[in-house]
Amino acid sequence: MAQRIIEGVDYIKFLGTAGARFVMIKQLRASGGLWISSGNVKVLIDPGPGCLVRCAASRPKLDPGSLDAIIITHRHLDHCNDVNVMIEAMTEGGFKKRGTVFCPQDALEGDPVIFKYIRNFPDRIEVLKENHEYSVGDFNFQTSMKHIHPVETYGLKFRLNKKTVGLLTDTGYFPDLNNFYKTDLLIIGVVFLKPRPDIAHLNFQDVERLASEIKPQKTVLTHFGMSMLAARPHELAESLAVKLKQDIIAAYDGMVIVP
Repeated sequence: MAQRIIEGVDYIKFLGTAGARFVMIKQLRASGGLWISSGNVKVLIDPGPGCLVRCAASRPKLDPGSLDAIIITHRHLDHCNDVNVMIEAMTEGGFKKRGTVFCPQDALEGDPVIFKYIRNFPDRIEVLKENHEYSVGDFNFQTSMKHIHPVETYGLKFRLNKKTVGLLTDTGYFPDLNNFYKTDLLIIGVVFLKPRPDIAHLNFQDVERLASEIKPQKTVLTHFGMSMLAARPHELAESLAVKLKQDIIAAYDGMVIVP
């Protein structure tokens, strides 16, 4: 069951559950990413379109000026569109040099998604590499191996409330996912209801395979594409929970999870 924000308790808030292009474009679900509160550290992951608006609309409001870090798992717009405005907000328009931005190398090169003028606003920008550990304050996280995706993409693993949390972002399925994402709480981005071999995203059959092999204490489905929305993610999650005898839920916009 989703929970309310309680002062002093670590939590994850879903600022959006939209996946891929069309759910994002139509805003059938919001696309603001994930807000993590870990002790005194505030971290934003994958600020897609509308992230700043979702922070302002949250109850209670989420203050981007309190952020300590922004993490981009990969450079696609549904994961990074608002990164520049969120850096502006984190640093109060660049007048307070603070915070860390973590991103893959290709977010900074060629056709960069982080503007050059804004790169001096945070304290530092760290380039993500596969199977590395990073920290900001007391918050530590680890990157996965490279995912199967058209751009450089990494999933994440970290701890909250003494529980391990895995964020399985966009990828095609491959067996090594099972080893890295052996966590207590597994958050899975599931775009498709049925397999689409031509597109490197997970589908609902992949979710069943991952959950049955990893057996996390809780699995949260998110990042839904059109076919998943049409099939009603909450009903799919409830059915799979019964089938596997596991705690499996579908996220909704604004949901708070306390691991």
